[in-house]
This record gives sequence, structure tokens and C-alpha cells, in this order.
Amino acid sequence: MLHLINKSPFESMSFEDCLKYASSGSPILFYEDGVYGAMAGSSLEGRIKEIMGDHDVYVLKEDLALRGLERIVDGVKEVDYAGLVGLTEEHKTASW
Repeated sequence: MLHLINKSPFESMSFEDCLKYASSGSPILFYEDGVYGAMAGSSLEGRIKEIMGDHDVYVLKEDLALRGLERIVDGVKEVDYAGLVGLTEEHKTASW
């Protein structure tokens, strides 16, 4: 299951709620305001690195650009819209 997070983890519990239900190996993708969760140097950086042991973590490149964000946590993979479509074709999805 691909878990899609579109709310900022600094304003919502969506990210933590997602982690309660995401089974090991399930990819997680941040998009829209969710991309703030992938920022390098934020208070969530350690948590993101921790979950990357069990989950591939992605961020939508276009949403990073729209918000002027350039630095993301090392190991988080940037995908474009085509990559997002590919992931949704490969996995069932859950939105948070």
C-alpha cells in the first residue's frame, strides 16, 4: 500500500497516524503541504531517517518547487508526476 500524505506534519497528525497503519515495506509519499515533512534540518529529520529503514520515502518534486524548498532529508527520493502515477499503478493507495 502506498501511503500519500498531503498535510504538513507540523500542523496535522496525518504523518504519525499513517505510521500506525503502514506495514513494513509500504512506500510513503509526501505531496502538497506534506512535503514540509521531508525538509532537511527540521525537527522531523530524525524521524524520517528512522522510518526509511522500513519504508521507501518519496516527495513530489513539483510541490517542493512550488513551496521554494530545496533541501530534503538524505535518502528521500524525489519523483515527478509521472513517477507518482507509476507508484499509484504499482500499489493500492491510502491518503492521509
